[in-house]
Amino acid sequence: MKIAAWFIGAIGVILTAFMLFTAGWERPPIDSDQSGFRGTGMAEVSNPRIEGPLMEDQMEGLPQATPLTAAMTAGPKAGDVYQNVQILDDLSVTQFNRLMTAITEWVSPEQGCGYCHNLNNLADDSVYTKHVTRNMLQMTQSINSEWTDHVAETGVTCYTCHRGQNVPEYAWFNGDPEATAVAGMAGWRAGQNRATEEVGLTSLPEDPFTAYLDEQQAIRVLGNEALPYDESNASIQSTEMTYALMIHMSTSLGVNCTYCHNSRSFGTWEGSTPQRVTSWYGIRMAQAMNSEYVSPLSSVLPPHRLGPTGEGQKINCQTCHQGVQKPLYGTAMAKDYPSLLTLSSPAPSRASIEPEASSPVESLALSEEQEQEENDPAEGSALY
Repeated sequence: MKIAAWFIGAIGVILTAFMLFTAGWERPPIDSDQSGFRGTGMAEVSNPRIEGPLMEDQMEGLPQATPLTAAMTAGPKAGDVYQNVQILDDLSVTQFNRLMTAITEWVSPEQGCGYCHNLNNLADDSVYTKHVTRNMLQMTQSINSEWTDHVAETGVTCYTCHRGQNVPEYAWFNGDPEATAVAGMAGWRAGQNRATEEVGLTSLPEDPFTAYLDEQQAIRVLGNEALPYDESNASIQSTEMTYALMIHMSTSLGVNCTYCHNSRSFGTWEGSTPQRVTSWYGIRMAQAMNSEYVSPLSSVLPPHRLGPTGEGQKINCQTCHQGVQKPLYGTAMAKDYPSLLTLSSPAPSRASIEPEASSPVESLALSEEQEQEENDPAEGSALY
């Protein structure tokens, strides 16, 4: 009996050690900041031992802008001096070169100007990355000028996503339905999902991005009856897909579900945090950027930059946020480059990605029309 007690005690010590010091477990103390009323469970939980290194990693090597002076904006225009300048041609030569130097540091610090240009003829358009850069510049301008409901006055630059890499570390390809099988005896998964990092290693659908951030399907999961029904557009499959996207958002920002949602009723807007409105716009911004600027580039990308469905990589929340609530902890880099704050040419129409329901801009509570839509059995109700 004594041996058994000793053995059980030893096992307990070993398991405790594994719990406290191996990956997946976080030892106390853990910080908690309440964001809602007492008893709702609306609190942000953070580990101070993780937050410090994460911030250091995010901010290490952050490029510093050369101060923009009035003298830099004077002088001949880039479009009058250089050939084939299709974007930013109204900038002075000095201001134009200042931005080109910054973009090189943000995206191709190792390759330099030759990453996008034929160094023997800078006006030449034969390098595919030059076409990509034009689209990305317009996308940056669109985000900063048309999506301030999400990025506010902080804005974004190329560095927000690229962080000194040619291709952002966090991007995604459209899922290939034929590539979901695994080898061996487990080759047939009976329709089950694989646990992937994109959805927090859960068994939720591994690719919610194609449906919601590319094809722009309605994100609706709440019905008005106990069981799904055809007219609700809230099937078990769509519910799982929606929660896969929510898990992605949560891990991308390093937050809990209650960062946006009222824990007493996740679907209702009343009592939700202001961040839920910001996220509402963030989803639509990602849809718009993929549709208008990123997806069209697939036709100019070389084969090694294409995914299994023949399309290039696209953006999602992780592309910019990379584990923190505000990319680069809210560092405002865009203000140092005024030419990135205004769209230099007409933007494509956004009508195709606007949701049927009006946005909750003035109040977190839905309008009467939105409440009616949520309660309409023919439509189901919207989580976002």
